[in-house]
Amino acid sequence: MGASMTWRAAAIAALVVLGGFLTAANFVPKEERVASRFWPDEGLRLGLDLRGGIHWVVGVNLDLAIDRELDFVADSIEEQLEKDGIALGSRSIEDHTLRLLLASEADRDKVVEYADDTNVLDASGEEGLELRYQLSEDWQEDVRDRTMSQVLEVLRRRIDDPQRGIPDSVVTRQGDDRVLVQIPGEQIDRDRARELLKSTGFLEFKIVEDSDNTVDALLARHPEGLGDDREIVTQRDPETEAVQAAYLVPRDPALTGDYLEDARLQFDPQQRPIVEFRFSPQGGELFGKLTEENKNKPLAIILDDNVYSAPMIRARITTRGMIEGRFSAEEAADLAVILRAGSLSVPVVIEEERTVGPGLGQDSIERGALACAVGLIVVLFFAVGYYRLSGGYASVALLANLVLLVGLMSLFEATLTLPGIAGLVLTVGMAVDANVIIFERIREELRAGRAVRAAIATGFSKARWTVLDANITTLITAVILFEYGTGPIKGFAVTLSVGIVTSVFTALVITRLLFDLYPGHRNVPTLSI
Repeated sequence: MGASMTWRAAAIAALVVLGGFLTAANFVPKEERVASRFWPDEGLRLGLDLRGGIHWVVGVNLDLAIDRELDFVADSIEEQLEKDGIALGSRSIEDHTLRLLLASEADRDKVVEYADDTNVLDASGEEGLELRYQLSEDWQEDVRDRTMSQVLEVLRRRIDDPQRGIPDSVVTRQGDDRVLVQIPGEQIDRDRARELLKSTGFLEFKIVEDSDNTVDALLARHPEGLGDDREIVTQRDPETEAVQAAYLVPRDPALTGDYLEDARLQFDPQQRPIVEFRFSPQGGELFGKLTEENKNKPLAIILDDNVYSAPMIRARITTRGMIEGRFSAEEAADLAVILRAGSLSVPVVIEEERTVGPGLGQDSIERGALACAVGLIVVLFFAVGYYRLSGGYASVALLANLVLLVGLMSLFEATLTLPGIAGLVLTVGMAVDANVIIFERIREELRAGRAVRAAIATGFSKARWTVLDANITTLITAVILFEYGTGPIKGFAVTLSVGIVTSVFTALVITRLLFDLYPGHRNVPTLSI
């Protein structure tokens, strides 16, 4: 055996041994792996269907989205009327219906004209000076779809956040107005997970006009009333919910979290947790103008109507700032996740909560392992019985394929689901397919009268592109499943994709190596195939 053959065999053997080591680590309890320096800390992760966890169905308030869209359209109508010097008597929204009260009959034509120009309103009746409109059916459907897409994206970013999220979770749409959330794992902080889901995450910055310890004390200082353009917001104790301070602020925010680019947990010089945030260039310009014009005034930082802090503006601040408050490092980290992921346009509520026990998952693992073992044994018997020694080579390659497949998935800490186990079983059947193509090519060459060595070389050469073509088309399908699928579908796609890569490698490299070892360069008269 030449030097190059020796190095090739040694490299492939080392690769298979490494795969076997990573595969074997999955059968060692995690406590022992973490305590030991020999085994890797992490390996294959198990999905919700295999190790249990939380199953939530989250309802989305799409009715509120419709009302907010009506309010937005009403704003645009009023802006157009103001340009013409026309003022509405009043407006209101009830039962998804916009009610416009005219100040005089002379304004009717203009109001109707601007309402028609929106192209999203349908007249639903009128009574005296009151005009009633509803969103068109097509536009309502568009609003619902946009809202669901936004809610789905925000929840996914929160749950899957790489720094503070919950790995291996599934967030997908269910029906017209629900989101399915599945969080695997037996040890889960449910309260924290609920907050990540339910917090609207609407961040506002408002200049403080006045403040006091209680709401009543603040109201007493303004007996004339607050007016329509101002409101009182409070800062509460995170544990007792008791009001710690009350602030009088404008109703409309000076700046919102829409311009936020990033938010992270940091610590101040006294090692107290803070949330440091960064604005986009446009947001930094607006924030710089706001802080420049309001030096030595408190700035209330409000999330979901709760004041987290109200620091004094000492100098102009542009793209960076911080949120201080009486919260723990974990609470600050979760707040950063919510800010990074963005705000929910409408509230959500957990409508159904179910706990999936690990017992069912263990039963699935055992049955999946049994199916894989039975499939493997049947394929091995077929290969050896039909192709003899060459079938033995295919069997060795098949075993190496399984070891490399599980080892590679363990290396990248992939998530194994029940459909993933199905993909594993499918891979066992598909893995020998490439060897069958190669062996049949070699048989054709032998029947044509070629020598054994020449038949092997030609058989691998002619079969290579057929094998690659068949597997690449399957790989493309698996990639599409991964890109557009969710949850279990992705788990199946991952296992199938990795299995295709390892199958091609073992068939074209490991099987060829075994043929190179025997018969190798020997001029044997026959080949056991």
